[in-house]
Amino acid sequence: MNPSRIVTVGVLLVGLAAQPAVARAQQPPAPAPLPQARGGEDAPALNAAQIQRWFEAFTVLQAQEALQLSEGQYGRFVTRLKALQETRRNHMQTHTKILADLRRLTNPQTGNNDEGSITERLKALREEDDRAAADLRKAYEGVDDTLDVRQQARFRLFEERMEQQKLELLMRARQNARAATRGRKEK
Repeated sequence: MNPSRIVTVGVLLVGLAAQPAVARAQQPPAPAPLPQARGGEDAPALNAAQIQRWFEAFTVLQAQEALQLSEGQYGRFVTRLKALQETRRNHMQTHTKILADLRRLTNPQTGNNDEGSITERLKALREEDDRAAADLRKAYEGVDDTLDVRQQARFRLFEERMEQQKLELLMRARQNARAATRGRKEK
């Protein structure tokens, strides 16, 4: 990844975290500038998977302060938080793939209306959702084992705040992509 994009995304993530939620809720977000590649041309927009990875790394960095983790807790916590994030990401990828299969199978223009295949993919989706719930429960137990009760509660609140910030970041990235597309069309 281009070093200027790394710095831009890092600054954007830190800026989002630093803004008070009330101020963000009262004012529409201003689109962040697109990162510039060498030579002054627009760099390609970050995709959702890249933003997800950046945000996971940002979450790990913010967790120690937000949860008031001791130095002794931090290493174990980070290892287990990363395992939780990986579990979540893997299940989301599988879930999305199964949904794409269902979309393809049920598309009126290209689907083959093979009820057996549709039934099989629906069963796979239910099994994946059940497996995800069990794996996530186990991953949360691992994280909770590193925290006291107060920190466990703070972690749930922290995750919610991080999820809201991630959604805001994704919305800004989409706005920037649309603005860049409009700008190229107008030239």
